[in-house]
Amino acid sequence: MMDQTHSKEPKAFYVGLDIGGTKCAIVLGDGNFNIYEKVFFETKVERGPTAILDEFKQHIHRIFEKYDRKKLIKIGISCGGPLSSKMGLIKSPPNLPGWDDIPIVEILEEEFGVRVALQNDANACALAEWMMGAGVGTENMIFLTFGTGMGAGLILNGKIYSGTNDLGGEVGHLRLADDGPIGFGKAGSFEGFCSGGGIAQLAKSAVEHKLKNNNTVRFCSSLEDIDTITAKSVFTAAQIGDQVALEIVKISAVYLGKALAILIDTLNPECIVIGSIYARNEALLKPLVYEVLEKEAIHAALEVCRILPAKLGDKIGDYAALGVAMQ
Repeated sequence: MMDQTHSKEPKAFYVGLDIGGTKCAIVLGDGNFNIYEKVFFETKVERGPTAILDEFKQHIHRIFEKYDRKKLIKIGISCGGPLSSKMGLIKSPPNLPGWDDIPIVEILEEEFGVRVALQNDANACALAEWMMGAGVGTENMIFLTFGTGMGAGLILNGKIYSGTNDLGGEVGHLRLADDGPIGFGKAGSFEGFCSGGGIAQLAKSAVEHKLKNNNTVRFCSSLEDIDTITAKSVFTAAQIGDQVALEIVKISAVYLGKALAILIDTLNPECIVIGSIYARNEALLKPLVYEVLEKEAIHAALEVCRILPAKLGDKIGDYAALGVAMQ
C-alpha cells in the first residue's frame, strides 16, 4: 500500500525502514520530518529474511522512479532487538524467526550506495520524540514505551545511548518486587507491573481472588471470562470509577513511580516521555505516580524533570526510522 503525503520533491531526503513482525514500512522524508512517501506491506515472517529484504529493495527502487536517488542522504532502520547497531546486525528477534545475524546494514549499503544506520525500535522512538515530539530542546531524555512491553530509549548529553552491546535501556528487566506479574521473563519486574501484558496478569489474579470470595466485579462477572481481561478493559473500567479496576491501576502506578524514581536518581534527566498506556491514561496515572515520586526521588533531581506523555502517538513509527537516518 502506498500513501503519499507531500507532492513537491524535497531537495534532499532520508529513507526510514521500520521492520515489524506483522507489518513493515518505508518512509521517505526530509530533514524537517516532512513525509513525502509511505509504503506498507505485510511482513509474512514465514517467508524468511531474504524474501522480506527483497521486498524492501523492490519498494525502494520503485520510489526512486519518482524521486531522484542522488538526493538520498542516508537510510535508517528501526527494528526490535536483539541487534548490534555497531556491527549492523539483526540478531534473532523473537518476532522475526530466522533473522539470525542478518548483516542488514551491509546488504542495504551495497544495494543503494549510501550509509545505513540501525537502531532498536525503543531507541528509534526515543529519537523521534526527542527530535520532534515531547522531548524537543532537551539534552537528557528518557523515553519509555509502556505498551505491550516496557522498553526505554536513553538520550544522554544530546546523543542516543545504546550501551556496550545495545542493551542500554532495558529497564523492563529491573526487579521492583520479590514476586509479582511476569515481564521480561522475571516475576516482579518493571515490565511485569507496567506493560499491557503485566497489567492484564495483575487484573486476572485480583479478579479471580474477588470472584472466588463472592465479590462482584463489574468489568468481569464470571471466572469463565477472566481470560478476556486486558489492560485496555481495566483502564476503561477505571475511567468510570470501578473500584476493582482503580485498585489494579494504583498498583501499576505505584511501581511506575518507584521505577521512575530510580531512573531520575540515576540519570538526572530533564524529562521522561512515556508512550502508549501512560499517554492514553495520563489523568488517572499522573497524580498516583507523583505521590510516589515525592517520597522516593531525590527532590532536586525531581524538580528539574518533567514526566510527559508521548506526543507523536500512532505516527511515531513513521518518524522513528527517519530519526535514525538523521543521527
